[in-house]
Amino acid sequence: MTAPDDLIRAVEATLFAADAPMTVEAISNHLGGASVRSALTELQAHYAERGVRLVERGKRWHFETAPDLAHLLRREREEVRRLSRAATEVLAIVAYHEPVSRAEIEAIRGVQTAKGTLDVLMEAGWVRVVGRREVPGRPVIYATTAEFLSHFGLGSLKELPGVNEMRAAGLLDPVDDEMIETAMQREAKADTGSGAAPRGRGDADEDGTAAPEGTGN
Repeated sequence: MTAPDDLIRAVEATLFAADAPMTVEAISNHLGGASVRSALTELQAHYAERGVRLVERGKRWHFETAPDLAHLLRREREEVRRLSRAATEVLAIVAYHEPVSRAEIEAIRGVQTAKGTLDVLMEAGWVRVVGRREVPGRPVIYATTAEFLSHFGLGSLKELPGVNEMRAAGLLDPVDDEMIETAMQREAKADTGSGAAPRGRGDADEDGTAAPEGTGN
């Protein structure tokens, strides 16, 4: 497979048949180690004005319907996923501060956060565990996923709304370092104790309904 046209067709066929978005490395490995970046660029330009487009979301490539044609494929019955205000705030904080621990999220919000709130976001596929902070207690840290970028039509986190817009929404107020340290100490004590974090007013939705309890961190 030495002719450029053949490689482009092979990349096109690979992405068309893939059941999930693929990274450059995955495409290359599938095609025997071929260099596919230029082929992806050419395909992206080729499909730029067509009914489907080749896009990169979170360093993964896939075909998607052109935005102006989405109404033709929209199903009459749609599943609406509504997040509580607490979950929306946590998702925004994770996106802008990742990787971030639950204690750091609480310090930014100024209230405690239930495990269930993070579980909801992980079940949606928008937040994932990426490791542990190397501090006493080694708290779990969270980050957004490629599915988060894809769902909100973002190529990367650089395309998130401006910081000033988020501050206007009250989600990115300046954080007091002492507050973060206190919150992290509280989390470390909880991890070494019973493991159950006390629930605060931030655990409830705006309508007063408590977020569901989860089993993960």
